[in-house]
Amino acid sequence: MSGAALGLEIVFVFFLALFLLHRYGDFKKQHRLVIVGTLLAWYLCFLIVFILPLDVSTTIYNRCKHAAANSSPPENSNITGLYATATPGPSQHPCFKPWSYIPDGIMPIFWRVVYWTSQFLTWILLPFMQSYARSGGFSITGKIKTALIENAIYYGTYLLIFGAFLIYVAVNPHLHLEWNQLQTIGIAAANTWGLFLLVLLLGYGLVEIPRSYWNGAKRGYLLMKTYFKAAKLMTEKADAEETLEDVMEEVRKVNESIKYNHPLRKCVDTILKKCPTEYQEKMGRNMDDYEDFDEKHNTYPSEKSLVKLHKQVIYSVQRHRRTQVQWRILLEQAFYLEDVAKNETSATHQFVHTFQSPEPENKFIQYFYNPTVEWYWECLLRPWFYRILAVVLSVFSVIVVWSECTFFSTTPVLSLFAVFIQLAEKTYNYIYIEIACFLSIFFLSICVYSTVFRIRVFNYYYLASHHQTDAYSLLFSGMLFCRLTPPLCLNFLGLTHMDSSISHQNTQPTAYTSIMGSMKVLSFIADGFYIYYPMLVVILCIATYFSLGTRCLNLLGFQQFMGDNDMTSDLVDEGKELIRREKRKRQRQEEGENRRREWKERYGHSREDSTRNRNVHVDPKESSLSDLSTTRSTSKYTRANNRTERDRIELLQDVEPLDFNAETFTDDPLESKSERYQPGGRYLSMSRTGIFDDV
Repeated sequence: MSGAALGLEIVFVFFLALFLLHRYGDFKKQHRLVIVGTLLAWYLCFLIVFILPLDVSTTIYNRCKHAAANSSPPENSNITGLYATATPGPSQHPCFKPWSYIPDGIMPIFWRVVYWTSQFLTWILLPFMQSYARSGGFSITGKIKTALIENAIYYGTYLLIFGAFLIYVAVNPHLHLEWNQLQTIGIAAANTWGLFLLVLLLGYGLVEIPRSYWNGAKRGYLLMKTYFKAAKLMTEKADAEETLEDVMEEVRKVNESIKYNHPLRKCVDTILKKCPTEYQEKMGRNMDDYEDFDEKHNTYPSEKSLVKLHKQVIYSVQRHRRTQVQWRILLEQAFYLEDVAKNETSATHQFVHTFQSPEPENKFIQYFYNPTVEWYWECLLRPWFYRILAVVLSVFSVIVVWSECTFFSTTPVLSLFAVFIQLAEKTYNYIYIEIACFLSIFFLSICVYSTVFRIRVFNYYYLASHHQTDAYSLLFSGMLFCRLTPPLCLNFLGLTHMDSSISHQNTQPTAYTSIMGSMKVLSFIADGFYIYYPMLVVILCIATYFSLGTRCLNLLGFQQFMGDNDMTSDLVDEGKELIRREKRKRQRQEEGENRRREWKERYGHSREDSTRNRNVHVDPKESSLSDLSTTRSTSKYTRANNRTERDRIELLQDVEPLDFNAETFTDDPLESKSERYQPGGRYLSMSRTGIFDDV
């Protein structure tokens, strides 16, 4: 089993990161480099969390083996190992190799590769890719130039911080600059910034995660919050539609001013490809490509303004699509919660849905999760399960807060994480050690990472599920994960006293702390900031419990869900009316579909039989001749359209353009099919049958 656990976890974590990225990103529409960069960042961060317990168990075994080599073995040893063999020797020693033991020399190399790769991603590559993906340039060179300019201030700030640490070390007469010390300064600067963010996010997650599950057991609370979200989302949806309309109007003006033979026409065609389909069709029908551009009499937008317009189109289309998808998902959630409220008083104990799911359910799931099981789970078991889970998570949160305030005390040991690990270390129960370490660091990671998924910075950073997250937010989340994970792991090792700088013991460090170097180079950080700053998590937890941040945002004009607020009540009533209106609309649609289905089942077969009997007596030759004569008569009278009909076609732009063929060619441009000139040098159709189809 040597190294097998490491290999299994590497594969498992990869598929876990891929699954989460597929939930938030869109593999089909987003750039491959964005997907690869975000996947690599998430994968490396999750990998650190899952592999660190193996490093702890391996380090405990190495410490025991080192102590056994430097001391005489005990005379009587009756301790037996369950998952490993005893070390050979003249007598039995209580050092048992764990089942997940990783051979010497592998973990330091592994951590060095993972750590420095993640740091390269978060400080250099991902910020550059973020600006590159958000740029509206039409060429690779233009996007790279824009990304470099936007990141000049960004990189300059980091160099300023690193220079301040460098000057401190150079001025201090007791310190000498060496490569290892410079490396430690860089690591300390990165971890200091990461620890600052870590405590902020951790203080919010320790309170909000248990509270969210406790409130999840309250059906009335969830329904009111869903109504509140519906009112806010409708406002955002309307704003996104207005923004899209304004941007499309600018695109239409540019499309009409820049003709097919203008040098900037390729840029306009690139912008048009990013527009929704219905807008492409409207702009295509209104385009007169037979007119040439005149540089002397007309004014044309510059390439810089087209770059800005391209960026606005990408942003507005993405936001509009996201709000549309979120609105449909929120409607389904609201309808389901209303169904749960209705079925709670059901005497038949059968869960009845108001609307059937449009997607066919799996037969296996439908068999086991039948209406009876669904009723017992949704109406009886699920609330109690959420309450029990909330209590368990609250206990974990109290343990974390207590340990964060007392982990620096080594005599006596007050950190509960350190107490649990040291008790297991005495009996060399490696399974217990790995499970305890994994649950501890996993809970810390959930508190921090879930906050990253929940926070929203206006519309610039927003992780939306169901493949609605843009490239900028995906890359930004990868940057946050890479900056938060290393200080999170160091904080966990400090809570368990596995870090020698915290325990002040001359013991073998873990392979992860060995790559960090000695933090004694910067004593005011190692002995001050790393020790006392995590205590602020208590203040942040208290502020989160009393919803001080929510109240401040509400005072600033950002509507937040608060049960004792008049504005919240108004938005809840508004959302309730919106949901009721959408429900009536869907009920009318389903009734209409049912009536059409019944009519088709009742009269459809008789019409098909009569049509089939009529077609039996028709001669194929006569049918072909009649079709040919009809076509010729149509082409013959194409030119005979009067002026009134042509004026009506010109005013009503929503009519379907005529198809272009050799038999219906006319000299009137109103009767000819509107065409578009594409970068490839071909005139392409903009009809409803297909966009950019070849004529």
